[in-house]
Amino acid sequence: MSIKSLIINPSFTSAAKPSLLALFLASATLSAVPSHAAGLSDLFGSSANTSKFLSVDEAFQVNTSTKATAKGTQLTIKFDITPEHYVYKDKLTATFPKGISATPFTFDQSPVSIDDPTFGRVPVFTQKSVLATTTLTTNNGKGAKNAPVVIGWQGCAKAGLCYPPEKIKTKINIAKP
Repeated sequence: MSIKSLIINPSFTSAAKPSLLALFLASATLSAVPSHAAGLSDLFGSSANTSKFLSVDEAFQVNTSTKATAKGTQLTIKFDITPEHYVYKDKLTATFPKGISATPFTFDQSPVSIDDPTFGRVPVFTQKSVLATTTLTTNNGKGAKNAPVVIGWQGCAKAGLCYPPEKIKTKINIAKP
């Protein structure tokens, strides 16, 4: 007997009463079950030693600044790195439109070399603050206004989490050298 037939035809026979009772008990039992599954910490309690990973924005603060120079425009990228985190030196990139050139990045700190489980032996920055600098010029020597630049970088937590590669989009005025 379906629920629809019980609702439409309220004159119950003695055979319908056990079905209705079973339906009522089943629905009452299901409504007592929580609507979400329990996680392991819900089942076993959480440990005070368990650490949560920071979001990428909490682990790394990245800012850019520019300065016109006699050789073009100096672009500086500042990384503020939370303790127990690092930034890959070789994952720092800058892309820009055709007709714009950049010098290789220079750094105000020296990287340390680590054995990374994904990339092997690589140079990384673990310092609290690191500056990466490059000089941008136009190939035609005329300068450029609002040139789009995309800065790419990647960092990890020493506890074992590598954040996905990040991209920062900005616009830069490039001075005439």
